[in-house]
Amino acid sequence: MNCIIVDDEKMARAIVSKLCSTVPELTVLEEFDNAIEAIKYINKNAVDVVFLDIHMPGFSGVDFVQTIRDTTKVVLITSDTDFAIASYEYDTIVDYLVKPITADRFQKSIQKVKGALKSEPASAAQELETDNSSEDLFINIDRRLIKLDLRDIRYIEANGDYIDITTTARTYHVHTTLKKIKEKLPEKLFLQIHRSYIINFTMIVDIEDNSVLIDKKVIPISRSSRPELMLRLNLL
Repeated sequence: MNCIIVDDEKMARAIVSKLCSTVPELTVLEEFDNAIEAIKYINKNAVDVVFLDIHMPGFSGVDFVQTIRDTTKVVLITSDTDFAIASYEYDTIVDYLVKPITADRFQKSIQKVKGALKSEPASAAQELETDNSSEDLFINIDRRLIKLDLRDIRYIEANGDYIDITTTARTYHVHTTLKKIKEKLPEKLFLQIHRSYIINFTMIVDIEDNSVLIDKKVIPISRSSRPELMLRLNLL
């Protein structure tokens, strides 16, 4: 099993690394002091389990859990026993370890990880590959059907009983809902990042705090959508 350790405290990482060294079938690939760097690594490497400190500055452990794929399992490391019950609402979390961690408790956690990995369907990652093979979308404007190239769409904004589809050429005012058009869009290009916005994330110019910039339009990112957006990006 391949694992990484994510904790902003150097001593805490050293302790977990030492515990991992007692498990012959467990290989520590990397250690990280922040969640963002860990996500970048997971996006490019096969990681079976993450030993994760839940309390970290900036991008928290909860944000991290919401971002990674379900095929990567998480063991939380925390001093907060109250979080233990709440943690099980996330399928990817298989166990939690309360500091200070004992060797016996760590071994029990490893057994839980092994069980979770064995029960993981081989096709779980296929959910990320859901796609609409068509590259075109026809919209109804004044009883005319106008064909749009999906790759030219920058973003779509809810506007009452209508939506505004902004492309590289112009904006179209269409009588439909954001929910209906979302069902027609390929997931490899589009993501709803706010209750009022769907974006073509290949058009993103910049991301700052809780907003993205597409062309000259600043579009808000909801907290619940931020982890998925981070997962989709090709981070360096």
